[in-house]
Amino acid sequence: MNTALLIILILYILTQLADFALEFLNLRYLKKHGNEIPEEFAGVVSPETMRKSTAYTFAKSKFSMINRIYTQLITLVFIFAGILNWYNNLLFGYQERMNWPFVIWGLIFVMLLSYAKTILNTPFNYYQTFGLERRFGFNTMTTRLWFNDLVKGVLVSTVIISILLLGAFWLIDNLRDIWWLPVWGFFFVFTFFIIYISPYVLEPLFNKFTPIDDRELAKDIIEMLKQAGIKVKGVYKMDASRRTRHSNAYFSGLGRVKRIVIFDTLLEKLSHDELMAVLAHEAGHCRKGHVIKNLILFEILTAIGAFIAYEVLEHTWLTQVFGLSQDTFFAKMVLFSFVASIVIWAMPLIFNTISRHFERQADDFAVKVLGTGKSLAAALVKLSADNLSNIHPQKLYARFHYSHPPEVERIRRLNAAEADK
Repeated sequence: MNTALLIILILYILTQLADFALEFLNLRYLKKHGNEIPEEFAGVVSPETMRKSTAYTFAKSKFSMINRIYTQLITLVFIFAGILNWYNNLLFGYQERMNWPFVIWGLIFVMLLSYAKTILNTPFNYYQTFGLERRFGFNTMTTRLWFNDLVKGVLVSTVIISILLLGAFWLIDNLRDIWWLPVWGFFFVFTFFIIYISPYVLEPLFNKFTPIDDRELAKDIIEMLKQAGIKVKGVYKMDASRRTRHSNAYFSGLGRVKRIVIFDTLLEKLSHDELMAVLAHEAGHCRKGHVIKNLILFEILTAIGAFIAYEVLEHTWLTQVFGLSQDTFFAKMVLFSFVASIVIWAMPLIFNTISRHFERQADDFAVKVLGTGKSLAAALVKLSADNLSNIHPQKLYARFHYSHPPEVERIRRLNAAEADK
């Protein structure tokens, strides 16, 4: 093993060990504080709920670590034990005999790996749904529905990924000297296209969307959004209860097709004022332009990544370091993704910091629109209890893994804003 390859392997192992260390820190902290009920949760969260929440967090963490070890071993064997080299040589041989065009060769190369990944992960996905989630009372799916979702998910992803790959590989094959820029532009346009059509083409493939039954609630929501300067196509209920007892609400689509979607489970759990507060928070994301800002940040980083990929993939460095027998673009693309995952390991610190800032802005917007933070605080307490959320995350762990501020922090901030009025 050459020096560069050894360094890459060591760095990969260190990043994975760091992930495990964060998990252990969080679990140790939870073991110490998991039974403590914050003052803000008193009367809503019982000691039994706290014990169940702690058990749920431990179970999810244990499952996550086993799944991660499994994924890491597969990755290490695939990259370092010669399987990628064998796979690359196999398809290279077929390409020479059958004279596949560049785009078809690339499509076959990537899609076969994608299907293999899906097959390897399916047992874990099945256990997560019918073992972990069912054990704690969240799963409501039948095996048939789960299988239908799996098949539809594979078919939809095949279509979307195939369009992306065919377009990208065609541009790479025809614009060798500057392919990174048109490929980035193609991805940019396609991303907005998918977001635009998603509410009416993709989402209905998996869930049923109907106007909410409570007309007064729908009227109040539309009026609240109007006061906030937001126009939506409609307010819809999603049949989330067919799959889970978890709850959520979100804006979907862009421009004229933008609409608000509420899980039917959320409608069952929250009062009128609490639901209005949650939707006011979501409206805050929309009004503050958080979706667009995230897309802009994502596209900037994608452009930088595309340029770096161009500089790396047009040379033989990866082929030499990893000892590939054939210098193919597609094998180097896989290796580039692997190395990039090591380089960007700590980037969640940045993204989650930005996300938590956006969440605080959305909370402030809800308080401004409704004139109070009490309803949102009450909703957060109730949803934390219903979802068995970990309300005692270890601080460093939360910085890496939480896109939202911890619930206790959010609720105390809302209560402080109420006291300052």
